[in-house]
Amino acid sequence: MFSKEIYINRRAELLRRMSGQGGIAIFPGNADAPANYRGNDYKFRQESTFLYFWGIDQPFYAAVLDLDTGGETIFADDVDIDDIVWMGPQPSVRSIAESVGVGERSGAAAGEVSAPYAGFADYVKKAVAQGRKVHFLPQSRYYNCLLLSSLLNIDAQELNRRLPASKVASEPLARAVIGMRLVKQECEIEEIDKSCDLGIRMHTAAREGCVPGVLEQSIVGRMDGITLSEGWGVSFTTILSQNGETLHNHRHDQIITPGRLLLVDAGAESNTHYASDFTRTYPCSGKFTTKQREIYDIVHQCNEFAFSMVRPGISYREVHIATVTRMLEGLKSLGIVNGDPAQMALDGVGGLFMPHGLGHNMGLDVHDMEDIGENLVGYDDDQKREGGIGLANLRMARRLVPGNVVTDEPGIYFIPDLIAQWKRDGLDRGCVNYSLLEREYLDFGGIRLEDDVLVTAEGARRLGSSRLPIASSDIEELMK
Repeated sequence: MFSKEIYINRRAELLRRMSGQGGIAIFPGNADAPANYRGNDYKFRQESTFLYFWGIDQPFYAAVLDLDTGGETIFADDVDIDDIVWMGPQPSVRSIAESVGVGERSGAAAGEVSAPYAGFADYVKKAVAQGRKVHFLPQSRYYNCLLLSSLLNIDAQELNRRLPASKVASEPLARAVIGMRLVKQECEIEEIDKSCDLGIRMHTAAREGCVPGVLEQSIVGRMDGITLSEGWGVSFTTILSQNGETLHNHRHDQIITPGRLLLVDAGAESNTHYASDFTRTYPCSGKFTTKQREIYDIVHQCNEFAFSMVRPGISYREVHIATVTRMLEGLKSLGIVNGDPAQMALDGVGGLFMPHGLGHNMGLDVHDMEDIGENLVGYDDDQKREGGIGLANLRMARRLVPGNVVTDEPGIYFIPDLIAQWKRDGLDRGCVNYSLLEREYLDFGGIRLEDDVLVTAEGARRLGSSRLPIASSDIEELMK
């Protein structure tokens, strides 16, 4: 939790951005979710936008911001004696609300700072009965979908639909929230730096654990333990696999085998819930083969090239296309593709080897605000998602401004089924050397190299107090 002034000012700015909309903005926090029965719950994680504006990291809280009067109220229940037996004494809801400045904002209407949790339903139903507009964001948790469904008489599945496809969520509220959360405050940047330092320690453990004969799961366990000893845990399910051609491979059941590559995509979440997200790829033998080093060095060059382009005013779509062009230049030098790299990038040929975008926004969520709607979050109004595999999967295309936090994660993957499909359907426009791929690369795997980047007024900096080793020669030296 930050100082209460941070939350007071955020809510004031949200009111300013929502000026003229009228009605109420509602913020249902997350509830506990049973793992297999009530009382044996999954580890609690608060809803990120609730955290951003209200700062309270406890289950069964909700909040309302009255856009007409400026009034604000927290809804939750004080503990009773039954709770105290199991949980011990707890601070009152009112004191928690006051700790984040509820009711203290200049110009806020006098009213209840806090009220029982059931009062949230009463408040919303009253607003609906009065014909007032109720602004809310798309809901990810089913508990909140069912709660709002009962209050607003809207199908729960529709409440789960992200913008702009959603017909019920408030686009004005979404745009106001996105505009604020995309530009990180200094206090947020400090937390992301801390999370990156924790993520770097995770990855150091992974590199040191990459030894032939070791079970992948044992490496993941050590990494997860680091995050739990100093932070909230992992920011997403760890990807650690010798089948790096499978982009989100969460199986960890293989033995580290000489000659293969180990792709590690993992991040930490701080106790304040800010994320980090790094990827490195290691030779399981401790030394790259000639073929592995050739591809690795192309990916490394792309990572450095993309970072060199990041600055205010440039769109991340431009950076993506230029980086894919650089990647295709490297693949052309190896005889894997032929033709003009710039034209191949525009034609989508790079998608065969990098079927994802260059990066995504990051903050309180590792894919920041993806629950609201990826196209609204990642694209300016004059942009639209287009292109084939790869470019169409770009999560962040916006023009960059100071305070944006994005990932820089180029990769090259040799996916046998995708190669076979492209060959069968002629999707490569005659630019791909399939005979070479089939002879030399179908068992290669994949390589991805990812850093977290802050856009600054002068250009960019990588987040964290240091950088994970990345050059192939440095990796080999460290793994001796």
